[in-house]
Amino acid sequence: MALVKLNETITIALSVTNRHKSADWYREILGFEVLYHMDEAGWSEIATNTENVTIGLGEHTKPAPGNSVPVFGIADLDSARGKMEDAGVRFDGPTDVVEGMVKTATFYDPDNNALMLAEDLAGDLSGAA
Repeated sequence: MALVKLNETITIALSVTNRHKSADWYREILGFEVLYHMDEAGWSEIATNTENVTIGLGEHTKPAPGNSVPVFGIADLDSARGKMEDAGVRFDGPTDVVEGMVKTATFYDPDNNALMLAEDLAGDLSGAA
C-alpha cells in the first residue's frame, strides 16, 4: 500500500519567460485549452488532451529548459509531507502557500529528480482567466 494517496491529477510544470505567449503557442500549435492566468502568482495553466493532465507555466526571467517538474495533486499536503519526511524523503525547503490558490512542496526521488505535491486551495480556477 502507498504511503500517501494522490489525487487522479498531474500537472507538468514548465519554466517560461512569457506565460501568455507560451499559453497561446500551446493553444495554437497543440490545440490545448488555456484554463487560467494567475498573474499575481506568475502562473498559467493549460488543459492537455489527456484527462486530468495539465501543463503549468511558471514565469521566470531565466527559465531552465528541460527542467520539467511533475506536480501531483493531493488532498492534504501537510499530512502527506509529514509521512514522506518520516520515511526519509527529502523536501526542498518549507511548503509554499499562495493563499486562496494552492499549497505546494517540492521533493526529490533517490536520483535527485524534482517532483512536487500540490493541494488545491481554490477549487475550480477555470474562470480566473
